[in-house]
Amino acid sequence: MSDTRHPLAVLGGEPIYPPGPPDWPITDSEIEQVFQELIKTGDWGRYHGPHCDRLREAIRDYHDCQFAHLCASGTAAVELALRAVGVKSDDEVIMSAYDFKANFTNIVLLDAVPVLIDLRTDDWQLDADQLEAALSEKTKAIIVSHLHGGLVDMNRVRSICEPRGIAIIEDICQLEGARIQGTIAGMGGDIGVMSFGGSKLLSAGRGGALITDNDLLQQRITLHTARGNDVSPLSEMQAAVLLPQLNKLDERTRIRKSSADKLFDALQNSEGLIPLRSPYPDSSPGYYKVGFQYDPTTFGGLSRDRFSEAMIAEGFAVHPGFRSLHKIHSKKRYRTMTELTEADRADDNILVLHHPILLSEADWQSAFMRAVDKIKQFSDDLISDHQ
Repeated sequence: MSDTRHPLAVLGGEPIYPPGPPDWPITDSEIEQVFQELIKTGDWGRYHGPHCDRLREAIRDYHDCQFAHLCASGTAAVELALRAVGVKSDDEVIMSAYDFKANFTNIVLLDAVPVLIDLRTDDWQLDADQLEAALSEKTKAIIVSHLHGGLVDMNRVRSICEPRGIAIIEDICQLEGARIQGTIAGMGGDIGVMSFGGSKLLSAGRGGALITDNDLLQQRITLHTARGNDVSPLSEMQAAVLLPQLNKLDERTRIRKSSADKLFDALQNSEGLIPLRSPYPDSSPGYYKVGFQYDPTTFGGLSRDRFSEAMIAEGFAVHPGFRSLHKIHSKKRYRTMTELTEADRADDNILVLHHPILLSEADWQSAFMRAVDKIKQFSDDLISDHQ
């Protein structure tokens, strides 16, 4: 009997890449050893032990900074950073109109006002050239998030903010280990924010950190969190698990970049998926997600979300990105100076590939391209099936 199934996996066919997305986080021999030692010593259940101190020291050494504060999440770290730089009621904090929702929420939590600016056209990162127009006498800080393999022009941000005393919070939750215009990610502003969430490049299920060379910011963080016990702690168990991952971060960053570059080479002659790649010299991105500008016209009008469903069925963790912030919040909650044209486009058409596959030694890039080509070939069937 002939096989009458549709060629597309989402319509009942066989997937192009049956291994599917790799598991994350990785459980390697070093991680296994950590848990064995935690059981032997009982450190997994202690308030205080050696592991948080070791992690703080390792983070300081890695970033060549004076101060590293561990906390319960990247979201908590952003709030602490805002408090450390002195954001208070009625202040304004500039941020990209396309960013993680919690960054916006943290600003509003402090009764301050997010000021949204649009994105660059080429890589959908915060457009530093629009920064000056967004300034006001109320501007206190800027949150700079580097997202989906893209990089923000930190040299331009500093040239505008530093002379005016505007604090720069650098959110590196998606690219620990990256280099941006000659500076390690997180040290390009006044304070850097890290995340150790369960899907992140450095994973402990939950957790975060702040890094800075500023003594005043360090003191403010300490005063806010030290209440007999830490108000937002990272556990000894989490710290112990993070240490071997930090030791391997540079190696894995190199592998991820090489793997992403192979995919970008394969995409050079293909239309419809344009990687988010920043042009800055002396820079090396990090890839928690690999971002793409999706062009539905190349796929016969197939929606971004339906393309995502089809790629997932073929074995690739390609998902829509964040919602742009002005699309999900009342206009009463934020200020903007311009039309957010590129943020509108990103809201409709950004796609992201989750990072675990970038560590795979298999030739998944060829399979990825076959999946894209197959979806393009049968896009009409996907559209009609969804109507």
